[in-house]
Amino acid sequence: MRARPDRPVRPLGTIALLVGALALTGCATTDAAGADPEATQSEAMTSEPTQDATETPEASADAAEEPAAPAEGAYLDYEDGAIESTAGPKALFFHASWCPKCRALDEDLKAQGAPDGLTVFKVDYDSRADLRQQYGVTLQTTIVFLDDAGEPVSTVVLYDDPSVESLVAAMP
Repeated sequence: MRARPDRPVRPLGTIALLVGALALTGCATTDAAGADPEATQSEAMTSEPTQDATETPEASADAAEEPAAPAEGAYLDYEDGAIESTAGPKALFFHASWCPKCRALDEDLKAQGAPDGLTVFKVDYDSRADLRQQYGVTLQTTIVFLDDAGEPVSTVVLYDDPSVESLVAAMP
């Protein structure tokens, strides 16, 4: 499932608190003395986020120990050193500005974003002959999936169907 930029991701404790608050809004009753019988429930719900807050630093500490792949996919221009400095699944997209199929895949990646967890690097097909030779690329719209060491895992040419859908189907 893919995170949407127009909908922020919230921790489950926050969501539970919001749902509880919505359920209590307008539903509380008071007895004849004006006391709120649901106050105990409301107070119990507001104490839960403290428990979640103690778990958050542990998760942050774990994330700091080991680089993680982005939850969402990323589509970036290739720069030297990008492969080594990017953790998780990655792919090189050999793109030529004069190629209509490359432009179609480029536009689809910009519109839909890269697949979740995958970093796609856009490589200039014409100026990066060194990378073409290193990875055995002879056609534009070639996608080379790489491991963390920069070694090829698999290669696919998306010339016939230059779409994010085809890219997802070709992922190892």
